[in-house]
Amino acid sequence: MLIRSCFLSLFSQPRCVRPCQGEVWKDVLAGRVIGGHEAKPNSWKWQVSLQISYPNDPGYYAHICGGTLISSKWVMTAAHCLSMGARPFSSSELPTGALVSDFCLIQGFPVRNLSPVPRSSYDIALLRLESPASANGFVELGALPPKGNILPNDYPCYITGWGVVTGGGSVDRLQEVMLPVVDHEICSQEDWWGSQAKDSMLCAGGDGVRAGCSGDSGGPLSCYRDGHWEVHGIVSFGLVPYCNTYQKPTVFTRVSAYVDWIYSVSSFVPGR
Repeated sequence: MLIRSCFLSLFSQPRCVRPCQGEVWKDVLAGRVIGGHEAKPNSWKWQVSLQISYPNDPGYYAHICGGTLISSKWVMTAAHCLSMGARPFSSSELPTGALVSDFCLIQGFPVRNLSPVPRSSYDIALLRLESPASANGFVELGALPPKGNILPNDYPCYITGWGVVTGGGSVDRLQEVMLPVVDHEICSQEDWWGSQAKDSMLCAGGDGVRAGCSGDSGGPLSCYRDGHWEVHGIVSFGLVPYCNTYQKPTVFTRVSAYVDWIYSVSSFVPGR
């Protein structure tokens, strides 16, 4: 089974470089941004679409998760995405934290390693490319926030993904929507997410109108801070299928809680 990655480059719909070919298979796995609108082409240059070949027709590909290009050789996504087709991980394999050797397809490059964080409750994973992705003016790296950085309540951030919009079917144009950050003290209240909202997570949304959903998993929550964009969250979970439920914001892995782990696993220099 193949997994591939499409960068939002010149086009506003996911297109892959060769040898990736075929149409994107649209079904319930398609990414969803509820209450959003079509993103301007070239606006989110670090956005990645992870796709697998459709089992009964290798010419079609299913979007299963989003991701973020954080260096020329590393893609950051959610750990639970690795159990959705990248390879047949078992529940006992996912929490190990070992660099699992595998060869899949990412933006025309084999994936050399899949590295989930060393506990299943920590929803973050890194995918290493066998060959570096080239910066070409349409692809940029997603910047990581400072270690431990916590955004204040109502801070405006953007979630992006492909697929279903409110009241309609699947679309193949990247969608975006602004989601305000919800302070952890609020998000962890019993009538919000309660004890399911951990300190290592970040909540955003919850107004009953705008939300991430299903196949948005693994994708970035991008926030403009100190004059540049940073990826502060990885889409982790929400209330499926009622994703835009009031006081049930989209929950993200908080990237700033894992900066040391990311650097220790990847050994990359930020910005390269």
